[in-house]
Amino acid sequence: MGKVSIGLRGWRFDEADVFDANGAIKSLAEMPPEPRRRVSRLTAILGNACDVCMVLEDDERHCNVASAVYGEPMHEVLLCAEHEPDFFYWFRELGGEEYAGSTALSDTFLEWIADGGRAPDDYGEIEHVDSEPDALPDAAVAGGIPSLEAELEEMDEGEREALDVDLGDLDT
Repeated sequence: MGKVSIGLRGWRFDEADVFDANGAIKSLAEMPPEPRRRVSRLTAILGNACDVCMVLEDDERHCNVASAVYGEPMHEVLLCAEHEPDFFYWFRELGGEEYAGSTALSDTFLEWIADGGRAPDDYGEIEHVDSEPDALPDAAVAGGIPSLEAELEEMDEGEREALDVDLGDLDT
């Protein structure tokens, strides 16, 4: 099995960590801790606006929906296809990689954006390769994780606490 993104590009998961033998998303309790943290966070951020658009626009209605996520859960950067090259330029060319794995990544990148930072026009777009997108469960392709959302709603507070993930942004 390979690595897959679920709902948003960026965070990659070992298929065996998040999908069962039938291709359905595993319950949170069956996932290892790190993938569980990221998958849980995905339920809160899917469909949110691009963080760069939010910095640049006065009105959220003019923001693009994020298609990629980078960074650590709760300190991630959500990006649309238009602003993803800005992140890669900052990360690869301007030393942003020093913040990899750090909670300061999103704040530092967005400060650079707020100060007028952008990728050069000739930096180009990021080319993504989707191999076997039809092999992923419908929820992953459609950008939704309904089984996990329903699972979280059905859990009592003690069960959610036992998962050891921050669900503060979720409406459970």
